[in-house]
Amino acid sequence: MPPETPKPPPEKNYITPVGYKRLAEEFDFLRSVKRPEVVSALADAAAEGDRSENAEYIYRKRQLRQIDSRLRFLGKRLDHIAVVDPRQQKGRDRIFFGATVTVEDDEGEEKIYRIVGVDEIDAEAGDISWKSPVGRALIGKAIDDTVTVRWHAGERTLTIVEIDYR
Repeated sequence: MPPETPKPPPEKNYITPVGYKRLAEEFDFLRSVKRPEVVSALADAAAEGDRSENAEYIYRKRQLRQIDSRLRFLGKRLDHIAVVDPRQQKGRDRIFFGATVTVEDDEGEEKIYRIVGVDEIDAEAGDISWKSPVGRALIGKAIDDTVTVRWHAGERTLTIVEIDYR
């Protein structure tokens, strides 16, 4: 039997301090508050008798599975986390993780993006992943650099106007 190929180490999960706090708080809430509540409600529903026709019991079992699944997911994410504070960034003349970047497109319209971890994406707020097409295109660039990004509706050219590490 051929030797097993070792698994590559998991990729670091880069995240800002705010994003880490949010994930850790969700994990703690689910583990110490929500899960015990659901387990208690499940026990109460189980005591009511026939479980096969008990809608409350079936619902609570499903809810417990969802919570446990989310806890496993968050646990794995938190195990490989690398917290990066944008305010500690030394090379502020280039775009790195955590940067808030103002870009201008071909039509002169400005857009502000903040480069964050995959667990912090919020398109409405302009928070994009460092792994997204725009994020990857911007990383390492400086003011007045121009990048071409493949968008869902084609290609766009963006010129970097400002870089900030808040």
